Parts: sequence; structure tokens; C-alpha cells
Amino acid sequence: MKKKLLTACIAVALPLLLSSCGSGDPAAASAGNPAAQASTPSVLVEDAWVRATAGAKDTTMTAAFMALTNPGDREIKLTAATSPVAGLVQLHEMAMRDGKMAMQEKAGGIAVPAGSHAHLAPSGDHVMLMQLKQPLRPGDEVPLTLKFSDGSSHDLTVPVKAFTEEEEHYHPSPTPTPSS
Repeated sequence: MKKKLLTACIAVALPLLLSSCGSGDPAAASAGNPAAQASTPSVLVEDAWVRATAGAKDTTMTAAFMALTNPGDREIKLTAATSPVAGLVQLHEMAMRDGKMAMQEKAGGIAVPAGSHAHLAPSGDHVMLMQLKQPLRPGDEVPLTLKFSDGSSHDLTVPVKAFTEEEEHYHPSPTPTPSS
């Protein structure tokens, strides 16, 4: 009789004990799961757009711009980007070279400080799409994947917009000197 009573108590108590082992909190469950962390981007992407190539001097390349916000407590870097519309995608910056502003690949990626943001904009850091496979017109959409140092990624569909300040931002001319 005691054996039957003990077995019945275990049968009732065991499921209760096992169910209390998990927190039931999906956020807590994903905290220890790297796959769940990688699927939830920790950097927020807003106002992304790609410059149209229509009317540009060089229609084989363009750039993507956006605002990146890092709500976390550690710096995260944008480390890479890909797009099926381009044969080559790089992270670029504008830097002084031989007394002129010039584009160059940004070594180490683009930092998004903890609790802050980074703006990818003309004449600053940007995602460069090169070896374009087709012209990009205003109204088109470009698939773009951003990869971050924390293992997260963002798959975006980015609108193409007209941009008329190409000379000033991408091919700067020397600053005119005052003449007497």
C-alpha cells in the first residue's frame, strides 16, 4: 500500500517539478541560445535608401545610406553587406587623401556605439554597391543584407531614390581659391 501511495505522489509531483525548471519567459529562453540571438537583430535600421544610378556619371556603382541605432550596452560594428544587384559590396568612408576627399574601404567596419547611433550618409560612411548588374531607377527596390559583429543580420528591401548632389559628395572638386 505504501508503495502505491508513493508512486501516485511521484506521478502527480513530477510533472509539476519539471514544469517549474523552465522560466516560461521566451526572452530568457533565447538569452542562452546563440541561434535565437543571431536571428533577432540588436541594431535597429531606419530610413534606408539607395541612390539611383539614372543620370549618374558612373552607373556601375551606387551607395546605400541609413540610420543605425544600437540600444544595447556594447558597441556593435556593421562588418559586411551583400546584395544580389551588385557584384561587390563594401563598407566605405570618406577620407582626406592627397589634400582631397576620397572614398575608401572602411577597415574594421562601421562602429555603432552602445546606446547611440551611426548615420550612413552622403559624404560620410556608407554601403558601396559596385559592379551593378542593372541600372537602378527611383522607385526600384534593392535587397540588402547587413551583417553585424554580434552575429546578427538584417535582411532589408531598400527603396531607390533620386540623388542629384553626386559631384559634391562622390567626386569632390578642389575648393576654389579666391581670385583678385
